[in-house]
Amino acid sequence: MFQTSYNRSKTRSAFALLEIMYHTIVRDVRKGHRNAFIGLLLEMTQAIIFVVVFFALFEILGMRGAAIRGDFLLYIMSGIFLFLTHTKAMGAVVSAEGPASPMMQHAPMNTAISITAAAIASLYKQVLSLLVILFIYHVAFTPVEIYDPVGAFGMVLLAWFTGVAIGMVFLALKPWLPELVGILTALYMRANMIASGKMFVANTLPSSMLALFDWNPLFHAIDQNRGFVFINYNPHFSSISYPLYVGMALIMVGLMGEFYTRRHASLSWGAAR
Repeated sequence: MFQTSYNRSKTRSAFALLEIMYHTIVRDVRKGHRNAFIGLLLEMTQAIIFVVVFFALFEILGMRGAAIRGDFLLYIMSGIFLFLTHTKAMGAVVSAEGPASPMMQHAPMNTAISITAAAIASLYKQVLSLLVILFIYHVAFTPVEIYDPVGAFGMVLLAWFTGVAIGMVFLALKPWLPELVGILTALYMRANMIASGKMFVANTLPSSMLALFDWNPLFHAIDQNRGFVFINYNPHFSSISYPLYVGMALIMVGLMGEFYTRRHASLSWGAAR
């Protein structure tokens, strides 16, 4: 009631929005642990555990010969990193603050900032973990040689983008069907343990098996990533355009669903669910 009103310029409004987004990203990064270093260490530990488990699995099952000729651990990491980036991005977006969240009661805050901050915070943690692990492996064990680093990092971004897109669809459905969305999210993550194709390459699969994985955008991103990482692998049965188009379509569906949900949101949803 007793507030001084003033008009902001577009530049000032843009910087104010960026400031809000920055603080929201920091809050999301520190959500896992108050100490940023410990939070990063936990992310790295999870990635290392995945690499060790799959390395042992390949050795026990005698599947090492099915890998691409080159650095075997780099072959495993090229699939693990994209899988974690994809699933973490999806999980972060699904867990973002919704329209019925108490955070939305603060005037500058909105769901677009919440979703964007959750997605960027997830990407930041995964990319930082990736770089630190590769640096340690390069210095302590053997030099890391990547055929096309820019293209390989582009596939990391593509895996993140498709994860955000799928998370957007689940986020739009979450206020309406929270139990079902929880089940579908967990089911999708578990299915991607196999369907992502991180344990094999598309060129070695028969056509009957390829049809079981071809629907998955993460499968295409991982296979194309290995084409950029290894000079002697040329992916023939995957594409960059498919996950890109699927991601763009799902982003549009998720945005429309989130807009509809936001217009019909009720504070009682947060209390009842």
